[in-house]
Amino acid sequence: MADTNKTDLVADDGSEDINGIPEMVAVSGASGFVGSALVNALSGDGVRVVRLVRDSRKVGADAVLWNPSAENCDLTGIDGSSAVVHLAGESIVGLWTKAKKRRIYDSRVAATRNLVLSVLKLKHRPKTLICASAVGFYGDREIEELTEESSAGEGFLADTCQQWEAAAQLAREAGMRVVNLRIGVVLDPSGAALQKAISAFRSGLGGRFGSGEQYMSWIALEDLVRMIVFILSHDSVSGAVNAVAPNPITNAEYTRKLSRALNRPAILNAPEFLLKLAPGGIAQELFLASARAVPARILAAGFEFDYRDIDKALEHFLSKR
Repeated sequence: MADTNKTDLVADDGSEDINGIPEMVAVSGASGFVGSALVNALSGDGVRVVRLVRDSRKVGADAVLWNPSAENCDLTGIDGSSAVVHLAGESIVGLWTKAKKRRIYDSRVAATRNLVLSVLKLKHRPKTLICASAVGFYGDREIEELTEESSAGEGFLADTCQQWEAAAQLAREAGMRVVNLRIGVVLDPSGAALQKAISAFRSGLGGRFGSGEQYMSWIALEDLVRMIVFILSHDSVSGAVNAVAPNPITNAEYTRKLSRALNRPAILNAPEFLLKLAPGGIAQELFLASARAVPARILAAGFEFDYRDIDKALEHFLSKR
């Protein structure tokens, strides 16, 4: 993992941070795709990670019980933490039934609000909240380049992201530093997005979605984890942060490059009208919407990406496999 700022920081409870990274960090969604990688990285840097868990059988010295549906959780086990990284949320993968969409919304908006309310009751509250969001905030914007200053879009995901970030605003109003990570498609061989794409291509089922002209904002898992650690050690970073690589690509470009990297044809394209038959608008928002987001704020703060371009990223991913 790349080196972070070595300037010592001081937490609200008076404890010093090591090498610019907090001594103790609470993480929700710690067993997930991004969360587990972040926990491993922080632990490797000597940080004590306290996981927020929903299963009482997993409670222990470094795991505190948390109920996303409750406003008054007893989170004294994370008292004195310098930061909370909130990554928990219902997967957006699956059929978008009304019940599924309600779970997606509640697991982000209500859960974030309840977590913040519980955190604010701590005697020594964390000074920083890093809360996941998504580039879905921008909706379908065709070829428009989207920075953190761009307006919100329309649609289920855009509305959910707006309310998600608004729930985190409660912490900012209480004096905490809040960072809303607008995360793009996270790529890694261990993740579903790349695994499914590779499986489809190896089975001869690879192809673009619709016209393929829609932009995909992506980020390598390793860069996303490094970015979170960077933000933990740089107090100047706050507000919305586009957690995406500097060079978004169209779906057609991604399809061609993955096809070339795997040496497999990409001929089974999915027509737009067929995709739109999926319930709940999932195809329009996940497969056909265009988000050309760029990471203006984190680049201005001095963060350096290891994987700026999809070619280098794919070469790295396939070598890991």
